Amino acid sequence: MFKVLGTIFSIPDLRSKILFTLGVLLVFRFGAHITVPGVNYQVLNDYFASTAGGMPGITDYIDLFAGGAFKRVSVFALGIMPYISASIIMQLMMVVVPSLQKLQKEGEYGRRKMNQYTRYGAVLLSAVQSYGITMYLGSLHSQILKEKGVMLVDGGLGFGFVLLTMLAITTGTIILMWLGELITERGIGNGISLLIFVGIIAGAPAAIANFWGDIQNEKVDIILAVILLFVFVVMIALSILLTEGHRKVPLQYGKKIVGRKMMQGSSQSLPIKLNGASVMPIIFASSLMIFPSQIANYIGGEYKEFAGAIQAHLTPGSVTYSIIYIVLIIFFAYFYTAIQYNPKDIAEALKKNGGYVPGIRPGAHTEEFLGKLINRITLSGALFLAFIAISPDIIITLWDLQKYRSLAYLFGGTSLLITVGVALDTLKQVESQLVMRHYTGFMDKSRKSSIGRAGRAVKE
Repeated sequence: MFKVLGTIFSIPDLRSKILFTLGVLLVFRFGAHITVPGVNYQVLNDYFASTAGGMPGITDYIDLFAGGAFKRVSVFALGIMPYISASIIMQLMMVVVPSLQKLQKEGEYGRRKMNQYTRYGAVLLSAVQSYGITMYLGSLHSQILKEKGVMLVDGGLGFGFVLLTMLAITTGTIILMWLGELITERGIGNGISLLIFVGIIAGAPAAIANFWGDIQNEKVDIILAVILLFVFVVMIALSILLTEGHRKVPLQYGKKIVGRKMMQGSSQSLPIKLNGASVMPIIFASSLMIFPSQIANYIGGEYKEFAGAIQAHLTPGSVTYSIIYIVLIIFFAYFYTAIQYNPKDIAEALKKNGGYVPGIRPGAHTEEFLGKLINRITLSGALFLAFIAISPDIIITLWDLQKYRSLAYLFGGTSLLITVGVALDTLKQVESQLVMRHYTGFMDKSRKSSIGRAGRAVKE
């Protein structure tokens, strides 16, 4: 492994890409600790510390993806989730709006226009959600002032503070979108996914230290810790299996006449991934599920009872939340798989190139066969995906781990799938860079060796 790391950093281009990516991620973590002007961070930190022993709410779940920035009311409090939500809306609109479908098919120009619309949507969503955060701060300000007699917001919640907070958080989201695009263009990996990845694992050291401290103080049974470690390893294995698993459909191509020769048709295969949509169904489903509870967390007054009902039924861990979450994961799994694998297009492409599935007639029969196969594989993958997504709630219920709920969400379910998926994707990109360069070097070496052998043979 150390040899591979040495090889990676010995290649100037690859080294610069990795260092650039790490530098951008460091900027992201630095910005996550910059609190919005006017908020007394010490008072806010003391409040969350005093409520840490209770049942984690929606703020803990949002904070999981924001890397702790949400509870700090940082300029990066919303993370990259507004951009993800805007992407969901654009993907759904492309299905129902013909003009957007036409725009999507216009090559590079259409892609840039769609990205532009997505960014506009992300800015709008950031502004709305940042206003919601000011309402949430207002409710906390009144509660803390009443209970402890200290002010959370210096100078009170005036129009200036609301405008400044909205501007700071919205600007922070725009900066994160820009940083994500910089990583994609000049670094290694998908920038947006890496920002989510870093936001998730940022809370891991503190959660592990807390759990390990309770083991040393004999507050947690060592046998239970070993069982949880085993479950964690199994969940990683299942996540990798889900990410890498695929079904190969055999393909056969007919004979072709090339010049004056009859060339035998080649045998190939069409790989259909068990989880063709990767982690996108979970990311999209999570971002949608955050909305109701997030809005309910901001409103109060006359709507306090209604907000309480929403939080009771749509908080992570509740039965209603789990059911809706599973349905959304299955929906987005089918949605994204349909975008990647269109049976009609595949069947037409095979027919034009003289290919066919053995035992299946080309054309409509191939389309029908591929449609049924993709639906079966997608259903299996979606159910598998949903099971892993809700596994933390199952583990928490089985072993009564309410105190370590944040740790369970870090090392299971949504977080685990995202971290494993992003890590594998990034490692594949690094490996492709290495293989590309090693392949060239190997060919040069073999060519030199063959020349040397030929020269020695001539001398002999």
